[in-house]
Amino acid sequence: MRDVRADVVVIGAGLAGLSAARSLVADGSEVVVLEARDRVGGRTLNHPIGAEKIVEVGGQWVGPGQDRVLAVIRELGLETFDTYTDGRNLFEHGGRLRAYRGEIPRVNPAALLDVQLALTRLERMARRVTAERPWAAPSAPAWDSQTVASWTRRHMRTTLGRALIGLACEAVWAADAADVSLLHFLAYASSGGGLQRLISTDGGAQQSRIVGGSQRIALELADRLGDVVMTEEPVSEIEHGKNVRVIARTVTVEARRVIVAVSPALAGRLRYSPALPARRDQLTQRTPNGSVIKCMAVYDEPFWRSEGLSGQLTSDSGPVKVVFDNSPPDGSPGVLLGFLEGNQARALGRLDAGRRRSAVVGCFVRFFGERAARPLEYIEKDWSADEWTRGCYGAFVPPNTWSVFGDALREPIGPIHWAGAETAIVWMG
Repeated sequence: MRDVRADVVVIGAGLAGLSAARSLVADGSEVVVLEARDRVGGRTLNHPIGAEKIVEVGGQWVGPGQDRVLAVIRELGLETFDTYTDGRNLFEHGGRLRAYRGEIPRVNPAALLDVQLALTRLERMARRVTAERPWAAPSAPAWDSQTVASWTRRHMRTTLGRALIGLACEAVWAADAADVSLLHFLAYASSGGGLQRLISTDGGAQQSRIVGGSQRIALELADRLGDVVMTEEPVSEIEHGKNVRVIARTVTVEARRVIVAVSPALAGRLRYSPALPARRDQLTQRTPNGSVIKCMAVYDEPFWRSEGLSGQLTSDSGPVKVVFDNSPPDGSPGVLLGFLEGNQARALGRLDAGRRRSAVVGCFVRFFGERAARPLEYIEKDWSADEWTRGCYGAFVPPNTWSVFGDALREPIGPIHWAGAETAIVWMG
């Protein structure tokens, strides 16, 4: 072990950890960043597909209202391009495919009215919740005692309408509507400017991608920070009192403060001496990460475009329920992206890779025809199986957590501070 001294030690070289380190260095602090992986980027990860082109097997989209990351992208000299949306979208319900244009599929008018009324009501409720203090909302205890699923059963009239809200829940949290607190649903929607913005492409969270891949943000930030970023240094213990002593694989860092920039579930796996207050520990036991496998099939061209399709699809059948055209900026090669989320991810995650590939490609064939049956390459990333992530897209909050333990999420404990997507109050997660 070698001993290092710093003003602040940051645990985690994802976007939050690197951003914290950059701000501290700019203010003149001596900083050390410890990262367990052999790379930086956390839940962003590029994957090469030849000809110096990539796809992202981790987080990839940015959209309007995400002002800070958009500012960093500009500062680093990176560029964005729009997600492909030209043509008709597809919607699968009851084994039948329907093509449509715009945001809303052509389904039973009663179900559409049911969804619209529910969304209007949920948006109105979300305006009464702040992401900074969800537990302070007037109806917080009542809303936190329900799941999204139990609320839809009570307030929605159609099976299809409830299924569509459930599909939105899976798409945002990679968790089932029966797992997610209604209060969390509302706080999250509030933090992102409304539920519609969370699930939309044009004008929403899925609007744009980064040329060269989203991991470039972390790579550029780390490059500018230089040798203060240490990879392959998983932290095992934090000793804290007036100062901190952080013990990693080959280095021990003594500092005035530590920023733990990992998800609550992973933060809860570290050993703290002395032990953390019970409220903080109970919180980390109640903030699991979602379950998602991100799957892509690469083709010599995006053949669906010539057939007038956007490549976007939603399905109530699955196992793939959400699909995007994930091709590079010039449209070559063609890439279809499909997500296995929630229960589907957990079920197919138990299969061997070959059977899982067959299931996913079989969905692409069902959606887009026989030309989808023979991809040049198949790529997948099971984030639940990743040792240093253990689930994506991030943490979701089950019932009776925000209202009971929520104030422990961001509150420092002596010299220990918390950071990461889950602690954000704008675009939480």
